[in-house]
Amino acid sequence: MAYFAVRNIMSRLDPEAGAKADAKKKELAASSHIQSIFRKHQRDDGDDDDDDFYDDEDDEDRRRYAERPPKEHLTLNQYEQSIAMEVVSPSDIPVTFNDIGGLDEIIEELRESVIYPLTMPHLYANHSSLLTAPSGVLLYGPPGCGKTMLAKALARESGACFINLHISTLTEKWYGDSNKLVAAVFSLARKLQPAIVFIDEIDAVLGQRRSGEHEASGMVKAEFMTHWDGLASSTAQGGMQRICILGATNRIQDIDEAILRRMPKKFPISLPNAAQRRQIYELTLRDTKIDHRKLPNGSPAFDLDVLVRVSAGMSGSDIKEACRDAAMVPIRLYIKHARTNGQNMNRRIHPDAVRGLQTDDFFGRRGGVEPLRRIEPADEDEGSQHSGSTEEVDNFDDPAEVVVDDHRR
Repeated sequence: MAYFAVRNIMSRLDPEAGAKADAKKKELAASSHIQSIFRKHQRDDGDDDDDDFYDDEDDEDRRRYAERPPKEHLTLNQYEQSIAMEVVSPSDIPVTFNDIGGLDEIIEELRESVIYPLTMPHLYANHSSLLTAPSGVLLYGPPGCGKTMLAKALARESGACFINLHISTLTEKWYGDSNKLVAAVFSLARKLQPAIVFIDEIDAVLGQRRSGEHEASGMVKAEFMTHWDGLASSTAQGGMQRICILGATNRIQDIDEAILRRMPKKFPISLPNAAQRRQIYELTLRDTKIDHRKLPNGSPAFDLDVLVRVSAGMSGSDIKEACRDAAMVPIRLYIKHARTNGQNMNRRIHPDAVRGLQTDDFFGRRGGVEPLRRIEPADEDEGSQHSGSTEEVDNFDDPAEVVVDDHRR
């Protein structure tokens, strides 16, 4: 009883006791989060420490984790603690470069210009001071073409600390706190380097500075640029650059010119052409049951060439969604047939009871929309007009209209 009385009196004497307790909890949470990431990293390194280190090219990328000093005594200030909660463990990201279709050239260049300099600096430092990872990389193009997916795969394959920065993280109600959070992004990245700071929809965070914008917004952008490539940056202090800012946008024209200058590597991610669409279909449908039978008219029940042609102008995301909708059709027809015959829907279904995917399952339910017609070779679109100039990422055709027009033409 005396204990609770004394504690109540002490809490009244220190009105900030609650805030201090919350700060302590936040510090413990941030430290635990960072430590868990490095424990996973060390465990992965231990599992991959064998004699056939370079036997498998795919495994080589996943094993290419940089050696970092121990982080047991990593000290973070209150702003770095907020940013630390945005750090993502590479092993928690399920996407790899093997899951991305049609972007092989860009993937290879990302490996050579970003992953290798970040994770294997010893191969570059002895040859030239210019052989470092770029300070910034920009992925831009129409929505749904794989920019964010590329960023996820880059984080997974590089093994570098990945800070997934959100706009809400940098937004504070107190004047000046947003600037301190920006500074914390770079100070934390230096402590965890090699590190990649990813900003999705970067045009919303670092857009063009205008005379009418709020003072606080301009100060945040100035703070970001100063730490990125200014007097306060690691390159200006003579240190080797092992921090990369990775941005993604579909409105490159809205990004401030000073920000674009700090992102020397720019990769246009355009709408896929015919060959790229084929790769996307093959990757998306790799574990889906396909109907390989012949129809009564002699044509195959599933014709990938037809799908590649009629999906001209569609993004990778549109194609994936079309495949998802089409994969529901055989299940929907089975359920309808079972209900008509009064079958018990709770019993276990044999895999052969549901037919495979057919071409006519795409772009609409059977009976609701006329089946896809067989496209003549002269109608085939190689995707050149839909690839989209990277300067016109906002002026692309609506994929739904392209497909509907192609069906009904």
